[in-house]
Amino acid sequence: MRRELLMRSENQETTVAVVEDGQLVELYLERESDSRAVGNIYKGFVKNVLPGMQAAFVDIGLEKNAFLYVDDARLDAPEDRDEMSKTPIQSILKEGQELMVQITKEPVGTKGARITAQITLPGRYLVLMPMSNHSAVSRRIQNPGERLRLQSLADELKSEAMGLIVRTIGAGASREELIQDREQLMQIWAGVKNRFENGEVKGLIYRDLGLCQRILRDVFSVEINRLMVNSRMLFNEVQEYLDMAEPRLKRKVFVCNMEEYFDKYAVQQEMATALNRKVWMKNGSYLIFDRTEALTVIDVNTGKYVGSTDLTDTILKTNIEAAREIARQLRIRNIGGIIIVDFIDMEGENHKKKVLDVLIEELNKDSVKTHIMGFTALGLVEITRKNVRRSLDHTWETLCPVCEGKGRISPLTELPQDMRNPLEEPQKIN
Repeated sequence: MRRELLMRSENQETTVAVVEDGQLVELYLERESDSRAVGNIYKGFVKNVLPGMQAAFVDIGLEKNAFLYVDDARLDAPEDRDEMSKTPIQSILKEGQELMVQITKEPVGTKGARITAQITLPGRYLVLMPMSNHSAVSRRIQNPGERLRLQSLADELKSEAMGLIVRTIGAGASREELIQDREQLMQIWAGVKNRFENGEVKGLIYRDLGLCQRILRDVFSVEINRLMVNSRMLFNEVQEYLDMAEPRLKRKVFVCNMEEYFDKYAVQQEMATALNRKVWMKNGSYLIFDRTEALTVIDVNTGKYVGSTDLTDTILKTNIEAAREIARQLRIRNIGGIIIVDFIDMEGENHKKKVLDVLIEELNKDSVKTHIMGFTALGLVEITRKNVRRSLDHTWETLCPVCEGKGRISPLTELPQDMRNPLEEPQKIN
């Protein structure tokens, strides 16, 4: 599989497209005026402790107080999870208490940010866990020998007071590379701790990397065939970062005419499609995406596709094509949380297995943790996908102030003056 990265930074906006075998599969957008908050670390003060919800609200200096659940508030957690779950939130936190927290979920709509007191600092190969003392290796590294080697190194390199996780991109990394990464993370943590202890007011004490640097840290690897950027200035910034992080990748970076490549891979058209409710597939069938606050529902329809053999074969081919496109759309749209897929009803269990196998194979390409529950008794497929950043529609679109996301306007709704139909205005009688 050929993988390419397209990185464009202009007009205070950064766009990164991930292309696999000539097709867009992931899209990252970030504006300077609306940069992401996940990963940022704050000094905050507990405003309210809610025993009935086993949670607390923490003032971290943002517009809305952040939400801290009891499991995310525990630092010195015992090994026994059952014992840990018995500790109530009021025994852990008190109103007015000073607290270091990290954002795990962006504030959306009326909800404040979701936070944790269990701080993590990601590096190129490692994740430093200052509040824990265990070590682990990414589950995506499946080679038993490599897992054993990396686990041994993680056990050796971690201190008694801090834990380490070897990231997926750490597969094949040498001991020296891991040590260098650990030392950089330790320096970052020392600065964060110093700002927390010496800062007198609430607010931001550590900001995670910007989009370009996060892509270089988290996505750009030896498996990427080339990284194309749109300017010499951005090229120099990338090369400077790679000098410290991964010098062997510098030869894969090129300056190019980004508009030409965005047209070649139809990035703008794909983005427009990913913002639509209906998505047409190559064979004439289509998908319908409906979003709620709690989950996303995807409906599969045959549309214009009539098949060529019989109804059973037509349904199977439609569902297999849909499974591939659903996996791609989840990545492009960056949909997280609970996802329900209503495939067209299939009679045979072997056909259901074929569709699930395709869905699993395609979602295995996703860097975001995804879990497929399988078919329910009602014939629906349940999927969970981790929320790691804002979805494409939340990043790119603005909620309609009239219908508030319903897509329909009630006749009782009072429309703004510039949206009213002049023919409906009452006529003056002279």
